[in-house]
Amino acid sequence: MTPKLSRLVTLCGILAVSAATGSALAQSAGDSHSARVWPANAQLLLMIQKAAHTLNYRGVFTYHHGHTMQSSRITHVFDGTNERERLEALDGKPREYLRQNNVVRELIPETQTVLLERRQGDLFPGLLLSDATAIDQHYRIELRSELSRVAGRACRVVDIVPKDEFRFGYRLCADDETALLLRARTLSDEARMIEQISFTQLTINPKLADNQLESSWSLEGWRTVEPDEKPIDLYALGWRIPAPPGYVATLQVSRAFADERRVNQLILSDGLATISIFIEPYQAGLSDYKPHGPARNGSVNIYGGQVGDFWLTVLGEVPAGTLEQIAKAIQYNPSHAAH
Repeated sequence: MTPKLSRLVTLCGILAVSAATGSALAQSAGDSHSARVWPANAQLLLMIQKAAHTLNYRGVFTYHHGHTMQSSRITHVFDGTNERERLEALDGKPREYLRQNNVVRELIPETQTVLLERRQGDLFPGLLLSDATAIDQHYRIELRSELSRVAGRACRVVDIVPKDEFRFGYRLCADDETALLLRARTLSDEARMIEQISFTQLTINPKLADNQLESSWSLEGWRTVEPDEKPIDLYALGWRIPAPPGYVATLQVSRAFADERRVNQLILSDGLATISIFIEPYQAGLSDYKPHGPARNGSVNIYGGQVGDFWLTVLGEVPAGTLEQIAKAIQYNPSHAAH
């Protein structure tokens, strides 16, 4: 993957358990059913979302795709008004992410840099990436009768089944007592697991010291960097980008990169899945416009191509055919641009 494409994939802030367990496990878990009402519609997802925002918890979760596994420690506190969260990467390069509500500080120790950003959508154990009102139109939500177990806690298995070919399915396991999301799997159209993110350790309502929400590094002398971006209207600029059924635009911005390029970005979401479309001027002398056509990076499908004097990169955790359909339907006519 080229450095440029890697940067684009990184920008896409992009989301994501098990099949039926043995009868002995189901029986032991079934003895502890909670009195909570579990609706088989989008309200269930809102309930899971609320738990991620309003509970206090600390734990370790693991992301798994193919041969890749990465673990992180999360500490989350809600005081009745504001959320605070600390996320520590336990594998690879040291990173910490300190969040208050939707403002996130990414700490990069090797350059002593604090990258300040406003988060779009939720990350695990959050679930929804945009408005949930249309989810029932495009997904079927099925609540299984048996319980499973994750990180030593009984959890409800929820299948989110797509009604068309434009999105993947999901299998969730939400804590039976609190509705906190404990495990999420993204499933292909053949019900094959594409990726999984799951708690391996979890304490709900833990006793926390004040410094457990603070960075382990002294930030004195570190520089703070905010992304150079501004809102835009791609339609007014002459772009016609048909969205697949159920997907709506949630963000349109122009981003500046270190090499003085500006790249326009459109994010589409159906509430669970997101698609990012990057548009930049095409320069024939450069050789790093990749991919040409379909490609894949981990669980993210990618489609690249040229439209007029521009290069498009379309990516997301959605079926490859969805991205190809979008890319081939995009049109640019400068005469349609507002003057």
